[in-house]
Amino acid sequence: MSTAIRQPAVAGQFYPADPRALRREIEDFLRAEKVTGSHPEKIHALGCVVPHAGYIYSGGVAGAVYERLDLPQRYIILCPNHTGRGEPLAIMSHGVWRTPLGDVTIDEELAADLKARFSLLSEDSAAHRSEHALEVQIPFLQVLQPDFRFVPIVVGTSQFEVLSALGASLASAMRESREQVLLIASSDMNHYESDPVTRVKDRRAIETILALDPRGLYDVVRQGNISMCGYGPTVAMLTAALKLGATKAELIRYATSGDAFGERDRVVGYAGIAVS
Repeated sequence: MSTAIRQPAVAGQFYPADPRALRREIEDFLRAEKVTGSHPEKIHALGCVVPHAGYIYSGGVAGAVYERLDLPQRYIILCPNHTGRGEPLAIMSHGVWRTPLGDVTIDEELAADLKARFSLLSEDSAAHRSEHALEVQIPFLQVLQPDFRFVPIVVGTSQFEVLSALGASLASAMRESREQVLLIASSDMNHYESDPVTRVKDRRAIETILALDPRGLYDVVRQGNISMCGYGPTVAMLTAALKLGATKAELIRYATSGDAFGERDRVVGYAGIAVS
């Protein structure tokens, strides 16, 4: 039986389609963090929050996170559902994901374990086919950890009880893994308000993440009209990290799209956070 291949959906839009240009751009982001970063030691993280906009906007924040982390070879990557397609909790358990840098294999063993532990995970490639939020993470990992495996999950539910239960199941699977697993929550922060308003709103959400408070994040986003698209994945990540013994979170870098182009009237916020 032939291997299923998830083709790149946003190469040439969110990041370069040419492999040499893509690798060079990622290496530039990583090099910039090495030069400007004041904390050279690597973080042995349980989870992290990484943005997913076009690299020209959020690549510097994403690169700062990945450069700071002690990266393993196994990952679970959670992202929001921007397209509205597919199941509320959509997992892919087989096949490979293709980017201009090559193919990455889905971790079939870890995916099967997750589905056995959490029955609400549905096998569904439709939710993943056009979703950018997870895809844009892959090239960074290909440059930094070429032999990695991962499990992709699109989170389309906003029910706190489901997100919390997902996090508990993720923690259980990570605890039983023979190898370290890093849990990545792909999320941008507040969308399309002025830079000053976005920074205030984002600070409120970021403070709950730094306090390791998944319920607090859920409440402040929903009650404070903060358009953080990946709060669901982040709630699940925080829940899992707490169950695995997390004791601290660090804001590695924050920026808005206004920092890239100077347009401050309608911006998107980007936070890079490590939880350990």
